[in-house]
Amino acid sequence: MLKAVTTLTPHRISFAGGGTDIPNFYRENEGCVLNTAINKYLYVTVKKHSEIFEEKYRICYSKTEQTNTIDEIENGIARECLKLLNINYPLYISTVSDIPSSTGLGSSSSFAVGLLYALHTLNGESVSAGQLAEEASEIEINCLNHPIGKQDQYAASYGGLNYFKFRKNDIVEIEHIIPPHNGIENIFNSLMLFWTGFRKESSHEILKEQNKFLNKKIETLTSISSMVDECKSIFLKKDFNPKDLGEILHRGWVKKKMLAKSITNEKLNSYYDLALSAGAYGGKIAGAGGGGFILFFAKPDNQPNIIKALDKGLLSGAFLDVFEEEPLPKNSPLWLHPKVKLTPHIASLTYPKESTFQVLNCFERLEKGLDLPQQVSREKMY
Repeated sequence: MLKAVTTLTPHRISFAGGGTDIPNFYRENEGCVLNTAINKYLYVTVKKHSEIFEEKYRICYSKTEQTNTIDEIENGIARECLKLLNINYPLYISTVSDIPSSTGLGSSSSFAVGLLYALHTLNGESVSAGQLAEEASEIEINCLNHPIGKQDQYAASYGGLNYFKFRKNDIVEIEHIIPPHNGIENIFNSLMLFWTGFRKESSHEILKEQNKFLNKKIETLTSISSMVDECKSIFLKKDFNPKDLGEILHRGWVKKKMLAKSITNEKLNSYYDLALSAGAYGGKIAGAGGGGFILFFAKPDNQPNIIKALDKGLLSGAFLDVFEEEPLPKNSPLWLHPKVKLTPHIASLTYPKESTFQVLNCFERLEKGLDLPQQVSREKMY
């Protein structure tokens, strides 16, 4: 029997349909979302806790909890996961993430899915992606009464680029999107994800505001839902055009801001306007809004304008993977820019099974003091 299990669960970005995955909406109107998992992960380790410790349960995240009963656990997701699976033996839980929490990339649902998968595995139980998504949704929506939807749990469970349809009877239909040849490369070539420099306000408060007088917002949410099929058709085109997708995201962002005042603020609006003036076709805030990450679709040759924005301090940093000229020229200012992180054209859809071995290989090499594979050297400039 296993003594310890570590899982890695992807974060996600949503392109269109956010808000229509909330039960109060889709049970009356049906909803749909197009999102993708990304190569940023949340890691959960569960280990049977030795009985020589004074406490029965130890949970380590941004704080450390030590309790003797499940009901004493303050972390709601951890507590309800243990209850749902009837865990009654001493247990150690530890979690760490590539991305800070409350930044709009679905971290709480990634934690729920990752913890559930780890506990099932520790118990010797097989579990499907659909079961994980539904159990995580049950915990967050019904047990904890969080005013959220289901897209994050399904994105974390299934991985990849997906179209999710939320039916009135609570059935979720999943369509895995496979763009034509070079489609993924063209999509990621045009996608930019920026950290705004501040975490969002509580997404629960934003969603509570959004859910107030929902009957008056049906038209707006229905309009947002209709954009999902438009995005899907663009992803499946042989000749992907970032302008087409950027314009849809822009229309979606305009509509989304109508759902709640706290979705945006003066600083976020200035970032968005700056990006459009620098050449972005359109974008949106990640998650419920209020802060965190913001994404745009734009041509790669607009990078000089982005650098200027970074130097002005209007944006806090950028992760860049694809460049107009590759390899990136040695004289490019991107190499030495302190606010830019570079990866060697490796961004793609994330498939957890394959990625697990890559991450474990990196851990082993770190423990042995070896260089990491495919690491970019600022000194060598490749």
